[in-house]
Amino acid sequence: MIIESVLGNTADTVVDHLQVDLLELEWFETTKRIQRKKTQQGREIAIRFLKEGQRLRQGDILLKDDTTAVVVDIIPSDAIVVTPRSLLEMGSVCYEIGNKHLPVFIQNDQVLLPFEEPIYRWLLASGYVTEKQHTRLTNLLNANVQPHSHGSSGGSSLFSKIMGLASR
Repeated sequence: MIIESVLGNTADTVVDHLQVDLLELEWFETTKRIQRKKTQQGREIAIRFLKEGQRLRQGDILLKDDTTAVVVDIIPSDAIVVTPRSLLEMGSVCYEIGNKHLPVFIQNDQVLLPFEEPIYRWLLASGYVTEKQHTRLTNLLNANVQPHSHGSSGGSSLFSKIMGLASR
């Protein structure tokens, strides 16, 4: 079965009367446009998203018939969870993580990223409220990276604009 679009999500579509066949995915597989996987019940699924920016989310319904619904289930993984104490800290931690070109997830007023020991130690040493958790990484921040420089060529950076807004 080739899946080219999502039919809906269990958050707003009732599938209680159907047998749910889970398609387990790692967090990084949710943005792949082409992939071949098997569901828990052994059903072969081919995903082919042709549009840019399509991604799978927890609870997405990929296939639905009279008896079964194939639903995306993002597998929990080790993550770094940062709980910012202020809007300023939220902006600065997101800037620092983004500056390292790491994927960022925003969930329940917390910043999450896939666990990497060096980043975890760096965040702790920088004074952020940081912990390691085994959780689902479900809400990937959709960031469009704009060309920027790391030099002192003048101009106003996005970080300085955020800092200015947060300090008012």
